[in-house]
Amino acid sequence: MSNRDDARDDARALVPAIAEARGRFMDLVAQIRPELHRYCARMTGNVFDGEDIVQDTLAKAYFALGEMDEPPPLRYWLFRIAHNAAVDFLRRYERRNVDLVPEVPDVAESVAEARPDPTLVEAALGAFLVLPPVQRSAIVLKDVLGHSLEQTAATMGTTVSAVKSALARARAKLDAGASSTTIHSAHELEDLRRYADLFNARDWDGLRALLGEEARLDLVSRAQRRGRETASYYSQYERIASAEGLHVEVGLADGVPALAFFRLGSTRPAYFVRVQWEEGRVQHIRDFRYVPYIADGAGFSKG
Repeated sequence: MSNRDDARDDARALVPAIAEARGRFMDLVAQIRPELHRYCARMTGNVFDGEDIVQDTLAKAYFALGEMDEPPPLRYWLFRIAHNAAVDFLRRYERRNVDLVPEVPDVAESVAEARPDPTLVEAALGAFLVLPPVQRSAIVLKDVLGHSLEQTAATMGTTVSAVKSALARARAKLDAGASSTTIHSAHELEDLRRYADLFNARDWDGLRALLGEEARLDLVSRAQRRGRETASYYSQYERIASAEGLHVEVGLADGVPALAFFRLGSTRPAYFVRVQWEEGRVQHIRDFRYVPYIADGAGFSKG
């Protein structure tokens, strides 16, 4: 047997151990994950980009843990990674000023510790986008998630006085009713309606016919496929669509065009699927079936 064959066998032997370790890690973070997503979705403005940040955060944390002698306090360590990942996202896609706020005189303690207005806490995700990233992070951590001033400052890598100032400004701006508008394509919604009609008719061959040759599938948090393997995705739905009474509606989830999947008898989406198109063919499917907390945090309107 060659050295190359030996190396291949060694690698195969490692696969179960790696899968087991990853499974234990995912079990460890399972209870924290929905709260992480709440933070990331408000930082990015929608539940889908928020989940991208969560995935990035967990990947970084998993590999970082392997280099550590002693694990850190998990919850706030993950939030620190998520904060940095969200700031990197905003640098790339929003071109906003993401520098930390400078040292400022202390805001009155009564202002910083005041109970937040419930309407601010439950504001639509798009409302947070009117805030600069520092204000956005401060108000989500402190007012939405209930972290202390000290925990918020540690997550953001700044001082308590800077957090107090950011909170005061963010609350004032949200209280003023500023809003953010998301622009979407009517053509994209029309493509999604075509997809939804085929799904609701259980026309699996028709859906397979929509796939581009290099179509990609991302079963978020489970598996990825490309090309011909993507067609087997619909074989799974042949089995579960009728069993679960699945029905699809087209609309906007946090202002983003998406397919909302409803289970029999439910008036709330169970999960979402996003589909990207190119010249009338499906190029990328992102199915969020296995991260149902996304639907809990999203606002959905039929389009």
